[in-house]
Amino acid sequence: MNDYERIAEAIRFLDERREEQPDLATVAAHIGLSPSRFHRLFSEWAGATPKDFLQCLTLAHARDLLRRGESVLDAALDSGLSGPGRLHDLCVTLEAATPGQIKSRGAGLEIRAGVADSPFGNCLIGEAPRGICHLAFFDEGGRRDAIAALKADWPLAEISWDDAHAAGSCGRIFTEPPDPSSPWRLFVRGTPFQLRVWRALLEVPPGALVSYGKLAAAAGNPKASRATGSAVGRNAVSFLIPCHRVIRETGISGHYRWGALRKRTMLAWESGRD
Repeated sequence: MNDYERIAEAIRFLDERREEQPDLATVAAHIGLSPSRFHRLFSEWAGATPKDFLQCLTLAHARDLLRRGESVLDAALDSGLSGPGRLHDLCVTLEAATPGQIKSRGAGLEIRAGVADSPFGNCLIGEAPRGICHLAFFDEGGRRDAIAALKADWPLAEISWDDAHAAGSCGRIFTEPPDPSSPWRLFVRGTPFQLRVWRALLEVPPGALVSYGKLAAAAGNPKASRATGSAVGRNAVSFLIPCHRVIRETGISGHYRWGALRKRTMLAWESGRD
């Protein structure tokens, strides 16, 4: 069991028992660590103690984040996308594949791919000359399926494998602060509406959440919540296009392409570091 799996299991346990408010020793015993080791590991990973972190799992906290996320997004949109979300937008630039490139199914495209250990478990990163084109998470034993998903997105591309390069990219993505002078470049394929949804997602900063309805409005079609949900589900570049920050109007986190628990873990991790 790696650190992500330990933390994820601790979060699952806290989530299931939050009404009981389990103490440090109980949670530590559940995942097979001493209280001191668990406290240190959890605090390093989440940026908060297990006790403080427990509030991040409550529905009230999720609703509070949703309200904050909506107001932040409103402010950014009302000011021409020059509000707080703009800094995040400057750190991630998104370029769309042309219709011809999509039709070619990746023919002539070179992708450098590899697997690395992230704060959220194993991740597969694929980089094309024009930017990251794939970032996906998988659990133990899921490497073959993760590779198949990359190949399905770009079936005729030439893929070379370089885990060391992926590990370097992973370190920059998850451990280094965003650098507006050196933004991440993303190269994605999608419909015009999907691209609008993904670009709207880039305006939702870490620590904030947005509802599907609000995201649909930001993408230019407030009545397209269902289509917006489909676009969110089609995102192939996890975390950098932060589809994990979208939740239902009720405050429930909802589904996630790479696992509902992983989504909750990401939200809690960002809340602890906000």
